[in-house]
Formats: sequence, structure tokens, C-alpha cells
Amino acid sequence: MEEAQFYIDEANEKMEKALSHLQDELMRIRAGKATPSLLDGITVDYYGAMTPLAQVSNINTPDAKTLVIQPWDKTMIEPIERAIMQANIGLNPVNNGELIRVAIPPLTEERRRDLVKQIKTMGENTKVSIRNARRDANDEFKNLQKTGFSEDLAKDAEAEVQEITNNYSKKVDEMVVAREKDIMTI
Repeated sequence: MEEAQFYIDEANEKMEKALSHLQDELMRIRAGKATPSLLDGITVDYYGAMTPLAQVSNINTPDAKTLVIQPWDKTMIEPIERAIMQANIGLNPVNNGELIRVAIPPLTEERRRDLVKQIKTMGENTKVSIRNARRDANDEFKNLQKTGFSEDLAKDAEAEVQEITNNYSKKVDEMVVAREKDIMTI
């Protein structure tokens, strides 16, 4: 059974990574509220090295509709401003020479619906990854059977992986519904 447990654990790990990835992706989606995570994917040319924005500045939210980016090095203001504009995330930075303010525009109803579609697609893609992990584990159980592994133990292992798959799929649904609700709330 330990051979099967290895594949069960491996499937569980793959499913956990898929869920974690979904969580990261959902945090990047703009819900009309200012959060520093909106700028997570942005990198800046910092003396020749592409560096994440959070590593060259402080990012604060003085209110629900504004992000304030305070670079540690004043010469970084224009590269940061340029990087935010090039990221094409629908935000317009305003530079006052000391820091950069980013006003988060309110979402239109149409934009909210588009974001919900995007979220549902992300959720479905995550479920596909989870099912792929299940399939890989089940294939390994079939291979183990060819080498003398008990059919009953293989069935038990498949049932355990199916239960894990169901739990992760349920978590994905919960995350998608929660984020959808967050975006549709005005």
C-alpha cells in the first residue's frame, strides 16, 4: 500500500498547487478595491535587472480606491510609472515627483460580467488540472497492478484519490463563488 500512498500524496500535492495557483490568480483580478496584490505581476528595470515592484518600493492603500507607491530610490519613479502603464491592467499612475498614486476606477457592469467569466474560466482550468492529477494517479495504480499490486488495494487507492479530487473541486467552486460575489458587489 505504501507504493499507492506515494501516488496519492503526489496527486494531493499537485491538486494543492493548482488550488494555490488559482488563489494567486484570483487575487490579481481587480474588484474595484485597491489592494497591493493588483501590482504583483509587475516588474521594473532596476539597474539592469527585472525586479518585482514590491522589492523596489512600498505599496500602500490609504483608502479603498487608491494605491500609493513610494519607491526607495527616487530615480525609480519614472520606470515604475512606465511599468504600470505597460502592464496593461487598466490603471493610470500619477507621478508627483515623490511618489506615484494610482486611482482604482470603479468597475462598469459589463466589466464586472467579463471578470466573472474570466474567474469561472480560471476555476474550470483549475478543475481540469485537479482531474489530470487524479488521472495520473489512477494510471500509476493500473501500472502497479501489472506488477502484482492487489486489485482491491488499487480500487481503494482510486477511491481515496477520487475523494481528494472531490474535496479540491468543492474548494475551487467555493473560491470562485466568493470572488464572483466580491466582484459583483457594488
